[in-house]
Amino acid sequence: QVELVESGGGLVQAGGSLRLSCAASGRTFSNYAMGWFRQAPEKERELIAAISRAGDRTYYADSLKGRFTCSRDNAKNTLYLQMNSLEPEDTAVYYCAADFTPIDRRVAKSAAEYDFWGQGTQVTVSS
Repeated sequence: QVELVESGGGLVQAGGSLRLSCAASGRTFSNYAMGWFRQAPEKERELIAAISRAGDRTYYADSLKGRFTCSRDNAKNTLYLQMNSLEPEDTAVYYCAADFTPIDRRVAKSAAEYDFWGQGTQVTVSS
């Protein structure tokens, strides 16, 4: 098992920035890949970004237009999501998730491939 705890969400004006963190415990963090998802009201959960377990490969949803950056610090057991130029459409609950499949450079692109989820952090972008 692993525990994932997101933080850093909040209320921000359009055009602003936020940095989300996901603190992991329970398993060796560098052994598993990670992803960030979000879910807006009445919408399906969508993948934002994924990162391999060593941090040497990343994947981003095309809709982000290069505004978000996913990174990880394996020494600190923490995953990050830097979000810039935020838009009201980015308002959602943001989740981090762990993919335990032990393959180097793997970046899982669907929710079904992830084994464990955090509780989420709310991000609200006002216009």
